[in-house]
Order: sequence, then C-alpha cells, then structure tokens
Amino acid sequence: MSLTRADLESSRLHNMILQSGLGMQLLSESQLQESIRVTLKSHKADTDVWLFAYGSLIWNPIFKYTERLVGTVYGWHRRFCLRALVGRGTPDNPGLVLGLDCGGSCRGVVYRIPAAEIHSELLLLWRREMVIGSYIPRWVKVLSGTNEIMAIAFIINRHHPDYAGKMCFESTVNTIATAKGELGSSAEYLMQTVEGLKTVGIEDKHLLQLHSSVLEQQNNW
Repeated sequence: MSLTRADLESSRLHNMILQSGLGMQLLSESQLQESIRVTLKSHKADTDVWLFAYGSLIWNPIFKYTERLVGTVYGWHRRFCLRALVGRGTPDNPGLVLGLDCGGSCRGVVYRIPAAEIHSELLLLWRREMVIGSYIPRWVKVLSGTNEIMAIAFIINRHHPDYAGKMCFESTVNTIATAKGELGSSAEYLMQTVEGLKTVGIEDKHLLQLHSSVLEQQNNW
C-alpha cells in the first residue's frame, strides 16, 4: 500500500511511528509549522511554490499542484540512503528509501503548488517528509529546458541516526529485496519509483540496475 492524503490529514503516519515503540523523536505540529515558516522566509508572499521530487513524490504526490515539469538538479543525486524501520521495513530488518544526497546530479519532477494552497499542501508534505527529521528542506535550482526554477527539495539529513551512509551495492540489493513494513516492501518502493520515472521519460541507470538485481535475488528464493 501507499500513503494517502487521508493518512496525512489524520496523522496516521505520525501515529504509526509513535506506536512502533522505537522511541523515535517526532516533530510536533508546531515544530513542523515553524520549519515551514523558516523555509518560506525568503519566498515572496502570495506567490506559487515549486517542489522538486525525486522518489515517491513522483508516483504518489497526493498534494495539489497546477503544473508538473521534468527538471535537473546539480550538486545532488538520488540514492537509497535512509533506513526505514517502520514504513518499508522493521527494526529487525530495516528497509531503505531514497534521499537526495550530495554530489552529482538528479533528474526529477518539479511541481507548482498554487499560492492559495501553500499552507495546506506544505503541511501535508511536512507531515510526510519531515515527521522524524530525516530530511532537511532546502531551496535548490532546477533546470527545466531553458527555465531556472527555485524549488524546495527534501535533502537527506546526514546527521540523522537512520542515515545509511554509502552502503555497498550487494548490501543495498539484499536490504531492498528482503525488507517489508506497514506501508509495503522496499522492493515495491523501488519498482514504483522506476515506473514513476519511466512515465515522465526519466531513466536512472543505477535504479534500473538495482531493480534488475533485486528481482533476480527474489526469483532465486
């Protein structure tokens, strides 16, 4: 399964993590609101906001937007670098999900969120991406054709305890192939991301290699 808009409006994700008993440090609603306020501090009031997506926000955005473009960010790359102890794995067998880590470049999707919807839509996004502080919201420059768009992206927090660092390819494949949590498996997350990228004409060779290797391992069981 995947997160729905209703899940975030009802704080299901927050409660799921809270009830896991793992003692994760959760951000309160007021902390999420303050993070949004700080992020928007340099943004011109009453204007649309752009958001850069590189993983599940491509195939399951669930927020309201009026425009979607393919674009590239330089200085950051997409990588399975965040351990998932609840949603896509368990404490005994943590899964992996994507983060935007430093170095290289990343092709993804940039969404325009209308000014009138910023408050409600960013709060849902923060409840989804910022609930345990594993990401850092940051303005990045997205190149889309001849356009340069400043957009919010959720960068991996390298100081977070669930940051996986640079795992070797074999360990990454084994983790993704075997981990499963309350929101589904890490393998499903990978496959949905590959398909989501495909629908917008993006081919990520590293993810395709992971996809092939994960399927091969699962087929050999």
